[in-house]
Amino acid sequence: MEPAELRASIPALDRCTYFNTGASGPTPRPVVESATAFLERHAFEAPAGEGPYTVAWDALAAAREVVAGHLGTDSETVAFTQSTADGVNLVAGAIDWQPGDVVVRTDLEHPAGSLPWDRLADTHDVEVRVVETERGRLDLDDVRTAVGDARLVTLSSLTWTHGTRLPVSEVVDIAHDAGAQVLVDAVQSVGQHPVDVTEWGADFVAAAGHKWLLGVWGGGFLYVDPDAYDGLRQTRIGYRSVEEPTADAYEFHEGARRFEVGTTSPVPYVALAEAVETIESVGLDTVQARVERLTDRLKDGLGDRLLSPREYESGLVTFAVDDPDATVERLADEGIVARQLPFPDGAVRASVHVFNTADDVDRLLDAL
Repeated sequence: MEPAELRASIPALDRCTYFNTGASGPTPRPVVESATAFLERHAFEAPAGEGPYTVAWDALAAAREVVAGHLGTDSETVAFTQSTADGVNLVAGAIDWQPGDVVVRTDLEHPAGSLPWDRLADTHDVEVRVVETERGRLDLDDVRTAVGDARLVTLSSLTWTHGTRLPVSEVVDIAHDAGAQVLVDAVQSVGQHPVDVTEWGADFVAAAGHKWLLGVWGGGFLYVDPDAYDGLRQTRIGYRSVEEPTADAYEFHEGARRFEVGTTSPVPYVALAEAVETIESVGLDTVQARVERLTDRLKDGLGDRLLSPREYESGLVTFAVDDPDATVERLADEGIVARQLPFPDGAVRASVHVFNTADDVDRLLDAL
C-alpha cells in the first residue's frame, strides 16, 4: 500500500490536518470495517452457527498470531490487554512485592508508566527510584548506579516527551546483571519502527494499537518472556487463564494467556490485527523514510524552537512556544490537531506519521 492510499482511507483527514498520532491515531476505514463485520458475525450469525465462544476464541487466536509476528515472537508469549496502562498494571500486580523492594524508572515515563509504582509505594512500601535525564537522554552510568538492588526496572522504548529512542537492550543487560526484571513501555514504537522483543531481551513489553498502528481503542497487548514467570505470583485468575477450568487443581497456562482472565470482546483485537497488517502493507521502511523526510522539513522550519533531537529518531517533534494551551487551541481553530505537553515546560508536540504530507508540515509551520 502506498502512503497516499493509506491517507485516502482515513476519513478524519478529510476534516483536519492531523499531528496527534502520539496520543491517538486516526483509524483507516478498513480497520473499522473489519471490526464491524466481525461484530455483526459474532452477534447475528454465531449464536445459530459455530457458537459465539468458538468464533470469539478463533478470532483472538488469529489476531494473536498477527501481533506476535509483528513483535518478532511466538503467539504463546502475547497476552491481550485493554491498553498499555493495563499491561503495566498486570505486571505490577503479579509481582510478590515486599517492603523495601526497589523499582527504578526514568523521569521520562508517561503516567501509565509511573502511577502504578507510586501506588505500590503507598500500599507495599516499595521504593521508587527515578533516574533523571537530560533532554530526553538516559545516562547508562546513572542506570548502573540506580539498579544495584532493584527488583524491577521500567522504561519507555521511545519517549513521549522528546521522541528520543532509549537504549533498551543496554538497560536490559545492566538490569539483568543486577538481578532485576525489566518492563518496557513500547506504545510509541510499534507502528513507527520495527520492534523485535527478543532482541531487546526484556521480561515484559506493554503496548497498544491505537497510536502509530492506527487501530481502535481497547486493543492492547503484553509480551512476557517465558523465563519471566519465576519472578511472579499472580493473584488474578479466571477460566481463560488456566489450562483446564474445571480441573480439581488449576494450572495457569504456560504462556502469557495466563494474564487473560475472562470473557472479553474480540472486536478491538480483530481491528488490531487489521491495523498491523495495514501498516505492514505500507512497510516500516517506508514509514521511517517518509517520517524522517517530513520531520526534517518540520525541524528546519522550527529552528531554535526545537526541543527534540535535530537528527531523526521518531515522528514525535516537540518544540517550545510561549503559551502551549493557547497555541494548541489556535491551531485547532485552523483545523490543525497537535497537543501540549505537561513537560518539558512550554512545549507542544507534533506527531508526524506516514500519512502526513509536506503540505501538512508547511501548513503547521505557517500557522505557527
